[in-house]
Amino acid sequence: MRTVKIKFKSTLAGFLTGAVNGLFGGGGGMVAVPLLKNLLGYSEKRSHATAILVIAPVCAASAVIYIISGYLRADVVIPAAVGAVAGGFIGAKLLGVLPEFIVNIIFIAAMLAAGARMLF
Repeated sequence: MRTVKIKFKSTLAGFLTGAVNGLFGGGGGMVAVPLLKNLLGYSEKRSHATAILVIAPVCAASAVIYIISGYLRADVVIPAAVGAVAGGFIGAKLLGVLPEFIVNIIFIAAMLAAGARMLF
């Protein structure tokens, strides 16, 4: 019974993450990390690392739809993708060395900054 409950929670977390990412073209990590941490009991670092692996195929699926729909411009997407890969590499390295408390503070600050930016 416990396995069924965990699978249901994992599926629910995945569905919510995918829905947010697909609807807004990103932001799945902002949903995935708290769900993995609070709903599934993952540690802070494990939540962030798992969120990346969960979001990667979701982003790929969303990107295909956006490409088919004509929403992407290569002159913007290619440089952004190069920067994202470089930033992802550096961020993953930092996740391995920073204490969980600092990772949590950075994540909270990023969420607050994103929220404030959307309001103003």
